[in-house]
Amino acid sequence: MSALAICLAGMVVVLGAIIALRLHAFVSLLLGALTVAVLSSTVGASGTSISKAVTAVTSGFGTACGKVGVIIALAAIIGQCLLASGAAERIVKAILGLFGAKRAPIAFLSSGFILGIPVFFDTVFYLMFPLLRSYARKVKGTYVLCVLATVAGASMAHSLVPPTPGPLYVANSLGVSLGVMIPAGLVLGVICIACGYIYAKWANRRFDIPFRDDEAAADKDVLESRPLPSLFLSLLPVVGPLILIAATSFPMMPYQKGGALADQDPGWLGFWADKNLALGLGAVVALFIATKYRNESDGSIKDLIQNSLSGAGIIILITAAGGAFGQVLKESGIAQELVAMFPNAGDALLPIAFVVTALVRIAQGSATVSMITGVGIVAPLLETMMLSFHPVYLALAIGCGSKPGPWMNDSGFWVVGRMAKFTETETLKTFSVLLTVMGVAGFIVCWICSKVFPMV
Repeated sequence: MSALAICLAGMVVVLGAIIALRLHAFVSLLLGALTVAVLSSTVGASGTSISKAVTAVTSGFGTACGKVGVIIALAAIIGQCLLASGAAERIVKAILGLFGAKRAPIAFLSSGFILGIPVFFDTVFYLMFPLLRSYARKVKGTYVLCVLATVAGASMAHSLVPPTPGPLYVANSLGVSLGVMIPAGLVLGVICIACGYIYAKWANRRFDIPFRDDEAAADKDVLESRPLPSLFLSLLPVVGPLILIAATSFPMMPYQKGGALADQDPGWLGFWADKNLALGLGAVVALFIATKYRNESDGSIKDLIQNSLSGAGIIILITAAGGAFGQVLKESGIAQELVAMFPNAGDALLPIAFVVTALVRIAQGSATVSMITGVGIVAPLLETMMLSFHPVYLALAIGCGSKPGPWMNDSGFWVVGRMAKFTETETLKTFSVLLTVMGVAGFIVCWICSKVFPMV
């Protein structure tokens, strides 16, 4: 059985388990990994073959978990502390004050992008929705713009900027330093959300979607009034680790064959810029802020950490299962087979990565799962070819590929639609088109930059 056929069989198992059987993504990715591992085994005896397959899956699972598990857990603690302490509210209010009432939608866009780095998309939208409703109630004709601006900012950070799980795992799989991935993701993210904001303004004028007010919730459509930490302290757990990580490696990461990065000693700063230590310091600061500013009704710090790790645990399991899937794909020999079939595949690797990720996204709905699956297929190719551009562009193309085509199988589709009181048709022509526009625009920019500024 060819490696390509084995890869397709594994993808069918993953997508079939998620779509048809409604299984959790963690179980589906493990089943797909086990399928690929069993089919790839060359050992004759079935018992030995299955044992070898299980070993390959667990090895890949453990490796992926070891590389990204701690970072995801620490990022979850930072995000939860920002919410509990009111630091997230401080960031939103400060940005609103900076842009002023007339430019509030731009403030929602910017706030969503900043908060989307340590906080999951759904949570960012829940946090900001009361404020954007209050603004839209006062300033007529801005409701769709405010909703889409918030969605644009939070969703692009979710797919492009570590330590969110998707881009974190993709960067790790492709051998891209976070010191390169974070600044590149931020720059491309700003371009993408600018394109999204242009579409949001057009959609706000084009579609006659009324502001369906909820009088019962009218008195709740404001952020809670309470003592808040300073803006500097609020931003420190997010910005501090990003600066530390990026400071050592962005200027000195030339690409080498196979996706490897040049071995250079960053000196003493490299110790502080270690991604685990940097996020750990951010988590300590975030816990300090939460200890001082959280409401007693929110529970103890122990409860806060417990809640954050409960959510992070699921993401870690999904990411590690994706690591197992990617590892067994690599061992199946698909890279060598594809290179033999398409000797010039390196020139087309960016569009291949984008399209494969987008197809998986449309099929099963999750942006994170689509990124994990896409990089699992693409990463083995780096072992066998010399790219003409830095692999960060490949990571960004996969991130952009996780945006197009969200519909009823995407949880974000229902979160935005239900909270904004959009019908399914209204959500499709606003939310779904918005994310597609940003994903396609981001890929085009990524592809152009890989030609003009290859970083090799």
